Amino acid sequence: MAPPAWRRWPWLALNGVQLGFTLFWTAGWICLALLLHALSGGARRLPLRMASRCWAPGLLGGAGARLEVEGLERVDWTRRYVLVANHESVIDICALFRAVPVPLHFLLKQEMAQVPFVGWYARAMGMVFIPRDNRRAATASLRRAADLVRGGAILCVFPEGTRSRDGGVAPFKPGAFQAAIDAGAEVLPVALEGAGAVLPPEGAFRVRPGTIRVRFGAPLPLAGASGPYDRQALAERARAAVLALLRGA
Repeated sequence: MAPPAWRRWPWLALNGVQLGFTLFWTAGWICLALLLHALSGGARRLPLRMASRCWAPGLLGGAGARLEVEGLERVDWTRRYVLVANHESVIDICALFRAVPVPLHFLLKQEMAQVPFVGWYARAMGMVFIPRDNRRAATASLRRAADLVRGGAILCVFPEGTRSRDGGVAPFKPGAFQAAIDAGAEVLPVALEGAGAVLPPEGAFRVRPGTIRVRFGAPLPLAGASGPYDRQALAERARAAVLALLRGA
């Protein structure tokens, strides 16, 4: 049975304030980041670190989210990686920006390029947009993603292709793993837990306090004893690693 309407009003009012804060906080920090990007002649490191150290902590705090990070000691952050994570909520991006101790890039769906502020920032930072309905354009985007990683960037991919509606982890699409193969970068599995409860993937903006856990696994090599893995095999191994992390293994 749904709670009485009067009990929902305080939450609706609070969520309205949180939504306003989210929009203004995001627009303000992106404007500052883009200004510094322009004044520095196109340098990206500082604007990317602003996302990690200023923007993301503010949004997590505004949502009442407590971040727990596990497994950082398993990773040599001087190496190149393609991070692959399950996807519960839009707040996943905040959690990953905050948890990863080096500048982070994302492979984003093409629609994000049209979002004011967020799309402008992502494009200026060299992030890659991938169309979901044009195979040739998607292949070109994956080539750009591989070039980005070859140049030393850490790239994060959500290989399910969309946010989970039920908390499960859908099969990983193999295409995104081509960027890791082409760049010669190890695949780093990352498990996100609790983000969907803090900010559900469906419905109106509805935030509830909670804990978001980010668990890093051991990097996965691109080859085994019998030779290199193809992208389907990498996708299956990465999904199995993420599921194990979600089980606490």
